[in-house]
Amino acid sequence: MILPIALSCGDPAGIGPEIAAKAWEALRDQRPFFYIGDPRHLPENTPFTEIAAPADAIEASATALPVLPMHFAGQSAPGQADPADAQGVVDSITTGVDLVQSGQASAICTLPINKKVLADGCGFAYPGHTEFLAALAGVDRVVMMLAAPALRVVPVTIHIALADVPAALTPQLLADTIRITHSALIRDFGIAAPRLAVAGLNPHAGEGGKMGTEEISMIAPTLAILRAEGMQITGPSSADTMFHAGARARYDTAICMYHDQALIPIKTLDFDGGVNVTLGLPFIRTSPDHGTAFDIAGCGVANPASLISALHMAADMAAARGQGI
Repeated sequence: MILPIALSCGDPAGIGPEIAAKAWEALRDQRPFFYIGDPRHLPENTPFTEIAAPADAIEASATALPVLPMHFAGQSAPGQADPADAQGVVDSITTGVDLVQSGQASAICTLPINKKVLADGCGFAYPGHTEFLAALAGVDRVVMMLAAPALRVVPVTIHIALADVPAALTPQLLADTIRITHSALIRDFGIAAPRLAVAGLNPHAGEGGKMGTEEISMIAPTLAILRAEGMQITGPSSADTMFHAGARARYDTAICMYHDQALIPIKTLDFDGGVNVTLGLPFIRTSPDHGTAFDIAGCGVANPASLISALHMAADMAAARGQGI
């Protein structure tokens, strides 16, 4: 059974509507998806068709962007966010999740939001998409993966100050992150025996304790437990030797200790094609790896490459689960 992908609209004042239209133009019915939002926000002259249900998107996408219409209360214009539209943005996400969980869509792909606008407009109290989706799904812990054809990375700690990373890194957090990643690689990426490479926290992975002891006291013992469970894991390794082509060929995903350790290599290798994937949810969620870009919204120059990659990845993950296109 073919199921389309739900695309939540994100902040309508950002580049989301523009790249949604460009992604449909590039993909048409190759990867059927439908936009959940107010069609007034789409770029002028975008061919679109309002649909009553996700199933209608399969046929409609051949000739126009399918839109599951929602009326937004505000007056957002490109580059000019209106907090009055905040509730509509949240409702778009919630609707997409409901449609995936009810089996009417194969996955949800989310366009970028602006957390301040949502907080100002409707009291949105979550740090971002990921935490909101976890709450909607009723799960306690999820994992952020950034994925591109050349590299997959998972940061164990994410949006915290570098000074706070050592205290935040616990055996439980590291083990949970690796277990969730390992399971997702099998279920969602079709990798029967995932190979994981784990970075150390300190330069040269601590160099035997001379540059830090976290590798000896916490990381290595945790990896030993996971290896005893049957996982293929290398490390802790010096992060500066993990990302050249030869090293990348030896693993399926790199587990990194903090945000920049993970994101600098993948954004260097493929700045426009990276995809944000949330692991550990009961449904598939992908997103382009960029923000709202208010500064270029409405200028016609936004690059849809990351969104196109996110839609392709959502479809491939759904196929791996046997539920969709």
